[in-house]
Amino acid sequence: MATQKLYAGVKLRETRTRLGLTQKAFAEKLGVSLPYLNQMENNNRPVSTGVVLALAQEFGFDVAELSTGDAERLVTDMREALADPVFSDIAPPVADLRLVASNAPALARGFLELHRAYRQTHERLASLDEALGREGSAVQASPWEEVRDFFHYCDNYIDAVDRAAEHFARDGQPEAAAVAALDGLGIRVEIVQTERIRGLDRAAGRLALSAFAPPSTRRFQLLHQVALLTQGDLLDATLDLARFQSDEARQIAKIGLANYFAGAALLPYSRFLDAARETRHDLERLAVLFGASIEQVTHRLSTMQRPGAKGVPFFFVRVDQAGTITKRHSATRLQFARFGGACPLWNVHRAFETPGRFLRQLAQTPDGVRYISLARDVSKPGGSFHEPTRRYAIALGCEIKHAEALVYADGLDVANATAFEPIGISCRICDRVGCHQRSVPPLERKLRIDPDGRGVLPYEVGS
Repeated sequence: MATQKLYAGVKLRETRTRLGLTQKAFAEKLGVSLPYLNQMENNNRPVSTGVVLALAQEFGFDVAELSTGDAERLVTDMREALADPVFSDIAPPVADLRLVASNAPALARGFLELHRAYRQTHERLASLDEALGREGSAVQASPWEEVRDFFHYCDNYIDAVDRAAEHFARDGQPEAAAVAALDGLGIRVEIVQTERIRGLDRAAGRLALSAFAPPSTRRFQLLHQVALLTQGDLLDATLDLARFQSDEARQIAKIGLANYFAGAALLPYSRFLDAARETRHDLERLAVLFGASIEQVTHRLSTMQRPGAKGVPFFFVRVDQAGTITKRHSATRLQFARFGGACPLWNVHRAFETPGRFLRQLAQTPDGVRYISLARDVSKPGGSFHEPTRRYAIALGCEIKHAEALVYADGLDVANATAFEPIGISCRICDRVGCHQRSVPPLERKLRIDPDGRGVLPYEVGS
């Protein structure tokens, strides 16, 4: 496969602006002419190898930042939005979408916000939602979706919160540190027999944690409460930068940031990264070492993207039994559908059939990129006979070039092209022609209908 040229004009401009340099001064430090720098910043030319090396040597820049970030996410999200039937006569080539994502990311985000508002309006009208007819009503993004996209485009890594959590857990005993911090606030911690996982009584100075919850859940909830009580200024400063459209979105995001702090304190960045490398990302060993759950470990692995100290770039997803994605993040080129479920050919859906077991899959997406994917079911008991058990499946994976770093790749024939199963993202933006699980036609392909016969599908997908 040919090496893809690196266009990173937006990143170059952001770097130069952050350093407070003029184009002329920046060009001199990079060893290129002013016109050449101007062309690179406007994506008229790819970033050269010499410039990449100069960025690393002159500024200590993590060059991996040039090839990651928003662009591929924006391309995937725009393709999915354009798969909406309202755009049935509009099918821009992927090359055009990449140009927009690279040269005008703000325009791309604006388009996605507009499409999201349209979808929400359409759904409200379809259900005869009276809210649209009320005076002063306005169409806004769902607070939940707005927060989800905030973490999505932050690469699921919040540096200031992550470092604060690591500092909090610097002695290696985050639970003891949390109890001490609450004690300093006059709040005692009690383990009680209640189905409510966590409850703070401010007047009584009492934090109750459920005895029915697993120890890893209690630790996480303890650290979550500490984040809300002791890290308020940091969380609010981060929320101010996000500029959410509604108070509801800000409140949801604050809970999300407190969750982030809890996960980062339970699994401190540097120690967790070292342990992950030492164990070759053995999830069960990591869970035991840090007193965490399998889901907490997999989610944390997907956030290990600190500049200058990055871990293996993983994708992480959680789905419910209906196949709906309830958590998603990808530090890889694989991006998940913003709406609906995941590809049915993916092993995450089969995890429900084999509870308590890890499923391994070698998979290839339509763009030719190969991955190793690990899936497992996770059950969350309600704590008593009459309480329902919540069941999910999680998947963690990375590009096959990182297979040596994963214990789960042992014994797999990663060099055999036929061992890789075809998977996609969303049927509307998947170009595979012969998929037996296709639910709707792809956006960018013409269809052929044969009234005298049919195969697995009632149509054939053209080129």
